[in-house]
Amino acid sequence: MSKTELSKGTLFEPSLVTDLISKVKGKSSLAILSQHTPIPFNGLKEFTFSLDNEIDVVAENGKKAHGGVSVEPIKIIPIKVEYGARISDEFMYASEEEKIDILKAFNDGFAKVAKGLDLMAFHGINPRTGEASSVIGDNHFDNVVVQTVVYDAGDPDANIEAAVAVIHGSEGEVTGAAFSPIFSSALAKMKINGVKAFPELSWGANPGSINGLKIDINKTVENKTVKDRAILGDFMNMFKWGYAKEVPFEVIRYGDPDNSGKDLKGYNQVYLRAELYIGWGIMDANSFARVVEA
Repeated sequence: MSKTELSKGTLFEPSLVTDLISKVKGKSSLAILSQHTPIPFNGLKEFTFSLDNEIDVVAENGKKAHGGVSVEPIKIIPIKVEYGARISDEFMYASEEEKIDILKAFNDGFAKVAKGLDLMAFHGINPRTGEASSVIGDNHFDNVVVQTVVYDAGDPDANIEAAVAVIHGSEGEVTGAAFSPIFSSALAKMKINGVKAFPELSWGANPGSINGLKIDINKTVENKTVKDRAILGDFMNMFKWGYAKEVPFEVIRYGDPDNSGKDLKGYNQVYLRAELYIGWGIMDANSFARVVEA
């Protein structure tokens, strides 16, 4: 990897992109519970089809009736997220092996996009500021999913049953659930006749499934303004996320790209910046329910 190849305008190494997305898939509840699809830079339009009526029995020579169909388009528009870090300008003159090591360390930091995906899609917030993002707008679970169950710390199992009933009542399916550590801890404490009902959750464990339902336990389920404790629903079919495979990467040698007030040249530094285009769509809000603390 030559000095020229690391100039402004290059792309993140394909191996590092693969490593980054692998980290995202392993650290994001949404990535674990759902499936991703490649998204072009200009976005993607998905269609959901609803066949309104049941099948109809027709006598021989009988009249056939219209069953009805509803088509709803869902747009998945990629949002640009970036991660940058200042390092010593010795990076520009280091050996190829040392540069690779630095980029791998940088990639570990950039992998926080996994946490970011959850925070953006669950709560509509900018992960860095913790505040609502106008770029994301209303495209997040806290806004779209209005089917809720009031959290009961004494009987969280009943909360799950109630949430499942709500989703089934809307003719949806439940393929997975994301639990906050608070909800998981409450489940772990539950006892029936003095015996722990969910021993697999003891000591903060994250077993991956409970009673045959795929789960993930993650702090990202929680939000300081809306106290989500669990989110259940059809993550496999009714939530989609994806990313544009090319990740722009820059080595910036001049100026103050992070607005810190410190000129790079004056501090013998360079600035590494990578950008990722990531998008998501909630295909059917009625296929989800949230357990929320009042």
